[in-house]
Amino acid sequence: MSLKCGIVGLPNVGKSTLFNCLSNAKAQAANFPFCTIEPNVGVITVPDERLNKLAQLVNPERIVPTTVEIVDIAGLVKGASKGEGLGNKFLANIRETDAIIHVLRCFDDPNVVHVDGNVNPVRDKEIIDTELQIKDLETIESRIAKVRKQAQTGGDKQAKQALEVFIRYQEALEKGLNARTVALENKDEQSIAHELFLLTNKPVLYVCNVDEASAVNGNTYVEQVRASAGAEQAEIMVIAAKIEGEIAEFETFEEREMFLAEIGLTESGVNRLIKAAYKLLELETFLTAGPMEVRAWTYRCGSKAPQCAGVIHSDFEKGFIRAEVIKYADYISYGSETAVKEAGKMAVEGKEYTVKDGDIMHFRFNV
Repeated sequence: MSLKCGIVGLPNVGKSTLFNCLSNAKAQAANFPFCTIEPNVGVITVPDERLNKLAQLVNPERIVPTTVEIVDIAGLVKGASKGEGLGNKFLANIRETDAIIHVLRCFDDPNVVHVDGNVNPVRDKEIIDTELQIKDLETIESRIAKVRKQAQTGGDKQAKQALEVFIRYQEALEKGLNARTVALENKDEQSIAHELFLLTNKPVLYVCNVDEASAVNGNTYVEQVRASAGAEQAEIMVIAAKIEGEIAEFETFEEREMFLAEIGLTESGVNRLIKAAYKLLELETFLTAGPMEVRAWTYRCGSKAPQCAGVIHSDFEKGFIRAEVIKYADYISYGSETAVKEAGKMAVEGKEYTVKDGDIMHFRFNV
């Protein structure tokens, strides 16, 4: 399942530094705008402590975690919707992503240039929001022009419903609101919205890039972002990208843990961000465990057992018979698949079973 999160933000807010920490790819990080021109792409591992604990019991030949693709996109500037800076390239790249990680500068440093002269993360957020909203409004107005006559004179019910959705988006965008703030009432409206591919309809996580002193508790800038993001029910996360770069330089797990403890953190910001991105994409993980491998598999939240079987192989879904399901906690508690079965803790589920995060699955099929 190929899914992308795009890292966006104004120039010099720490996007490429954060990307380097996430992917270990060496994107150029420099103190001038547009240092990232072509989008850097990194496939990153989703941290999952459950895999290691299962592997201790199963002793497999290999451990295979799941991954998410992260794209570092060139910095946006005011006027991007009209082609300013690298605007057209930026907008094309962000349209191809499934979710947005919006990095905001929440630190003072006279040695790092700010394109607008001073640090103001809420203003920076609004600059990018406005440029994306302008582009979305162009899309909506174009679609309205195409369906209005058909909806009003042709008696086309589908066109009429589409027009109603388009107008709601238009009204929100004209008020300076992101498309994701528009509530959709049913699956038909969700389908109409999906076909629009609106930039401001993508799920977003606001990442506040802070200095070391603010890595644990944040700062005034963070609180300003929290208030602004709360209006659209978006999540925020606090990360000190410079510290994350230092953590990435440590060679051993023990060294990283000691460093984190010294600054008052229990987990690196990179790990927290990857997990948050995974959640942002509405993804969960089911597991398989055997002597060949212990493996994590990505699926959409709410998927049924046959759909998850299809993640492994399309034949598994076509010929699905049943799923044998062990809860992760039970596997760890009893210590082996055999012990779980003997305790009567393995469930046999059919086509209507909704897979839960952390389920250990074994699919029976016949093609």
